[in-house]
Amino acid sequence: MGMAEACTALDFPVVSGNVSLYNETEGRPILPTPTIGAVGVIENIAHAVGSRLTQAGLAIVLIGETRGWLGQSLYLRELHGREEGAPPPVDLSIERRNGNFVRRQIWSGRVDACHDLSDGGLLVALTEMCLAGGTGATVRQPAGTGVPSHAFFYGEDQARYLIATGSGDDIIEAARKAGIPAVLLGYSGSDKLTVEGLVSLPLAEIRQAHEGWLPSYMDAVE
Repeated sequence: MGMAEACTALDFPVVSGNVSLYNETEGRPILPTPTIGAVGVIENIAHAVGSRLTQAGLAIVLIGETRGWLGQSLYLRELHGREEGAPPPVDLSIERRNGNFVRRQIWSGRVDACHDLSDGGLLVALTEMCLAGGTGATVRQPAGTGVPSHAFFYGEDQARYLIATGSGDDIIEAARKAGIPAVLLGYSGSDKLTVEGLVSLPLAEIRQAHEGWLPSYMDAVE
């Protein structure tokens, strides 16, 4: 029912899928696994924007409201070994509104890179953008959010996007007029990912941790 409601609200064309309800690995059950196949059409490929952060000096703008939702998050599971709480609530009208706004900004030519925020939250998405394009970034938590830092950067609130743009002021003003939360987090540049007052790591070190774990794991298995 939930999937059908979402597809209707978002005009989302599902063309195939599969749901595996009973899964085991080495005699231990794992969660049911739904897979959904869909089709999207870009009328003009020149309007397509990827997630790679490839140049310095771009404004990093967060679109959507952040409350710091950590229920069933990767933060709880991976850092604290806990799988608890409710998943983040979804408001399909806000999903559509924010998604349409981001798409309009892309069509306008203002967006250099864009990434949705899902598993892992804001900091994971930004890290993926930096690694994909080989360019670092320096960001900060905006003042007055009322959200603890760990929840702000790892919360998995829905209907959010990161935009890298040379027109940060224009996008924030357009969002204000549309009634959509938008805030400047910082700028791209350097060979590090820095969260002011919290952490600063070279991209090379992050890449090694990200890409090197599987070979290390397989070597240990042998």
